[in-house]
Amino acid sequence: MANQEDEDLKAALRQSMQQHESPEPKRSKPRENSGVGGGAPQPEESPEVRSRRIQRELMAAAAEKRLAAAKSAAATAAENVESGRDVRIEKQMAEVKSAAVKNVEGVKDVKIGGLEGDSKGKGVNLEKVDGRSRISGTSISVLEAEKLFFMIFGNRVSKDVLAQWSNQGIRFSTDSETSMGLVQHEGGPCGVLAAIQAYVLKYLLFSPEESSSIAPNMSSNLSIRRVTNNESVAGDIFSFTEGKKSRALVRSMTEILFLCGRNERAVLASLNILDDVSLERVNGSEDEVIAKVLGGLSVESGSDLQKVLRVDTCTSQSSALQKLEAMLPIFRSRMGALLFLISALLSRGLDNVQEDRDDPSQPLVTAPFGHASQEIVNLLLSGSSVANVFDGKMDLGGGMFVKGISTTVEVGFLTLLESLNFCKVGQYLKCPRWPIWVVGSESHYTVLFALDPKVQEENELENRETQIRRAFDAQDQSGGGGFISVEGFHQVIKETNINLPSEKVAHLCSTGFIVWSEFWQVLLDLDKSLGGLKDSTGLMGKKVFDLYHFNGIAKSVANGSHGFGNENPIQRPRLTKLRVSVPPRWTPEEFMADIPVTSGSGTNRSGGVENSSEVSKPQPAQHAPLVDCIRTRWPRSVCNWEGDAPSIV
Repeated sequence: MANQEDEDLKAALRQSMQQHESPEPKRSKPRENSGVGGGAPQPEESPEVRSRRIQRELMAAAAEKRLAAAKSAAATAAENVESGRDVRIEKQMAEVKSAAVKNVEGVKDVKIGGLEGDSKGKGVNLEKVDGRSRISGTSISVLEAEKLFFMIFGNRVSKDVLAQWSNQGIRFSTDSETSMGLVQHEGGPCGVLAAIQAYVLKYLLFSPEESSSIAPNMSSNLSIRRVTNNESVAGDIFSFTEGKKSRALVRSMTEILFLCGRNERAVLASLNILDDVSLERVNGSEDEVIAKVLGGLSVESGSDLQKVLRVDTCTSQSSALQKLEAMLPIFRSRMGALLFLISALLSRGLDNVQEDRDDPSQPLVTAPFGHASQEIVNLLLSGSSVANVFDGKMDLGGGMFVKGISTTVEVGFLTLLESLNFCKVGQYLKCPRWPIWVVGSESHYTVLFALDPKVQEENELENRETQIRRAFDAQDQSGGGGFISVEGFHQVIKETNINLPSEKVAHLCSTGFIVWSEFWQVLLDLDKSLGGLKDSTGLMGKKVFDLYHFNGIAKSVANGSHGFGNENPIQRPRLTKLRVSVPPRWTPEEFMADIPVTSGSGTNRSGGVENSSEVSKPQPAQHAPLVDCIRTRWPRSVCNWEGDAPSIV
């Protein structure tokens, strides 16, 4: 009897589990006292049998209820997994958001994003979700966030380096004399700021805004007032409205990101920490609001980054311009420089970034001081995160190559390391489309620029030298050492149509390799009719022009223009005007000590290059490490300036 009861219970359970929907507990039909269709009546069951039957039914009903509860719990868990929710992360984010709401409590009527710098611009593009403001975009996976964080900082980054990169916004200087420049308060992100600064200057000085009031010719597009040598660098010459500067910044960031995205996309990185914060109820400036919201934010790992990072992909420049315009307050915040670097890396694609690099195992932010690597600067200038500054590729043998710059760039790069013979900057970076260069030292990045593109124009013989040097560098497998093989030398003179006498060829090839300096001297003595650079007409004169150097890192300077010694020092960037004299290429070295400088104000009406035979008493040459950088672009140039020497550190 007991075995029969167990079999009956198992059968009931099996039948209940086969139902798609949880059925009501089964009940036995009431027994009829009369038969069906004339059948005989069923015998009445005993109390003992009836008790066992009711017990089996109750047990089956209880099993069905447990099964229904299990199905409901499984469905809820599946929904949580599908929406990507993690209870622990949700709890932590709720605490952060709660703190952010408390930080901005009592503030009202602020619009995030305007380009006028006075909180009167357009509001930030926030989606309304359940009546609350929420930044548009999507999060990235934990795996991608870990990969991104490791790529930037490695696995042994110090808290000091993280603090440097988490406390640097992209904002213009408040100092009137350097208001066109981005100010740097922390060491480390200068490579990002300098690259953006170079593009900002391009748009401020050389690119017209989309306005019918802007004349189509270049001279009217410069939007600057020419000054003489007796006037200060400061004043109206670099005086731009806040709106114009902000529009130049937005256009610069858009161009850089699309350059990284191969003109197909720009990925904008932002923070979701503003979720659930009612910005309509806050009071104070937009920057103050975001600063309060970010007050307790700390990003020390990939998981921390994944919790707060939100990305938005734009496939058109117009949409990217609109979104970046709205996001400017976020990029002005203390996380701005890091967010822009992340945007550039994601625009390029993390796998592509690693493929660009020679050694992808090393972090992009270098230890121990947290400087931006050359790969970061190259990514922002050329769209590829290559580690080298020469043109093209270098064959190391055995099928191994190292990569350099592969295309012409808008703004260029010069480095003190070239003057120390540690590297060789190629023509792509040395001769960009616009006369603007990021300048690298051992530990810092600054910006050098001219007001007139003509400073890069070359005459016939200068173009000839550039052509020969590029062919020579293409055969240079020494990493910029300045020498090539005999086979490479014959290839150079063939490509450039140089007709050297046989005795000169034998002399140059006698050591088994050809050094550029010796080859250069031979070219200077070879008439240009034979493919050399000797100018028998003497028409190639020197050039005189002005360059400006901007160092964005805030340093102490006297608060006053007369330097009486009782002014309180203030922290501000430095802008220095340099007078550059480039002698004729054929000038012998022994005559370089006394280079005359053209008389007059020192700047012509167009602000460009002077080629005058009128000379005055030579000015003594001044020297600073920046001059060594300039000479890598204009060999043997002489520089002068007023006041303190320009600093590249």
